Amino acid sequence: MDASVTSSPASALSPGEIRRILFGIILAMLLAAMDQTIVATALPTIGNDLHDVEHLPWIVTAYLLSGTAVTPIYGKLSDIVGRRRMLLIGVAIFVAASVLSALAPSMWVLILARFLQGLGGGGLIALAQTIIGDIVAPRERMRYQAYFASVFVTSSIAGPILGGFFAEKLHWSFIFWINLPLGALALALSNNALKRLPRHERPHKLDYLGGALMIVATVSLLLALSWGGATYPWLSAEVMGLLALSVVAWIAFVWRLLTAAEPFVPLSVMFHPVVATATASNFFAVGTSVGLTIYIPIYFEAVLGLTASQSGLALIAFVGGTVAGAQIAARIMAVSAHYKRGPVIGQIVAVLGMLVLAIVGPSLSLWPTELLLAIIGLGLGTIYPVTTVSMQNAVEPHQLGTATASFNFFRSLGSAIFVALFGAILISALGVGGQAIGSLDQLVAKAAANGTAIGPVFRYVFGAAVVTLTIGLAFVLAMKEVPLRSGRPSAAAAVVE
Repeated sequence: MDASVTSSPASALSPGEIRRILFGIILAMLLAAMDQTIVATALPTIGNDLHDVEHLPWIVTAYLLSGTAVTPIYGKLSDIVGRRRMLLIGVAIFVAASVLSALAPSMWVLILARFLQGLGGGGLIALAQTIIGDIVAPRERMRYQAYFASVFVTSSIAGPILGGFFAEKLHWSFIFWINLPLGALALALSNNALKRLPRHERPHKLDYLGGALMIVATVSLLLALSWGGATYPWLSAEVMGLLALSVVAWIAFVWRLLTAAEPFVPLSVMFHPVVATATASNFFAVGTSVGLTIYIPIYFEAVLGLTASQSGLALIAFVGGTVAGAQIAARIMAVSAHYKRGPVIGQIVAVLGMLVLAIVGPSLSLWPTELLLAIIGLGLGTIYPVTTVSMQNAVEPHQLGTATASFNFFRSLGSAIFVALFGAILISALGVGGQAIGSLDQLVAKAAANGTAIGPVFRYVFGAAVVTLTIGLAFVLAMKEVPLRSGRPSAAAAVVE
């Protein structure tokens, strides 16, 4: 296989073009991130309007399933046909599925539309990070990571607020209609400038069998995690069958990686020591962080007596601390050769903070809890920019898309696993497994009927977070510090897309 493409190099982008690309891909990221959160507060209204409350969770699950499964595919294809083309395809699918979602006449049509929406949105976040890797040197890239962190904070806070406002004041379909102007603006800002991106494509062959095995393994695992303890008991034939299918598919995927002439994820990428340790640390640390954002609001409401809206506002301390931690780590990485110190210290702080919360959390009032969560978020945030840039700095430019997408894939997979894990711990400790629970009040009432107080039970959830964060810390410590490249990535072929 010819390892290079001969053509004239792409010209350097001006600062104005970089800004246009940056704003465009930030909007693309916001589209994908927002649609993971904006539907949450609108779900009851959607269920009543479509006369189907039973299948409401699938509105969220369908999007996460397809979005997680196709993330590596976007990365691989972007290494083959270019970033711009794949970004256009992703946004186009996402916007078209948004129209179908807004017009859905029934719950199952909406679920199908959300599945299609995930096929478009699944690659947008990874592509955005890859494009920044194409145009900005690793040492300079740190200042852009704060923008990316802001996207996730905005989606975490503004998403539920907008979803509730649209459902209450306008119509739930507006949570999908809003994607049309945002998608159009994202393309308008970045389309022309993206034509001048440095090109690093090489003549690849797409490993269809490897991609199919990864999708089967991922979807079956996420289905098992979504259904386990909720729709079906964990030891039911349905859940155990899906887990068995996932194990077989993962084994077959590894076999394919070892035997294919050009595997779906190159072994040089997957087993690169920096990529492997950075990915593993994100799997545990970021997965734990996402799991905490799901269950901390429940803790606020069930233990501290806050309302739903108050718990959303109280969560700002945690996510705000995360953004601050990311910014601090980015600044350290930009000026220090020992850039790993930031996330190492940060993860130690997060582990110790979680340990305090696990021991004395239920006895604390709101404000001490908020302070503790802000400190934990500050520590967790340090891992985001450093591991992302370290991973991108360690691979060749023509492998950047595959590496970044695989990195984001395992981050999403970790999030899904730890959300399910924390939920299973909570339900099992409360002794309400297999019982129909329609609201938080019912959860508290059923736990009380079993003689269990919900506050002390959260110590098990927080204790599990201590363990997972400690494992993440171990992988950060194992990650090698490779000197950051200062020059921009060299352009390969400037092939017309």
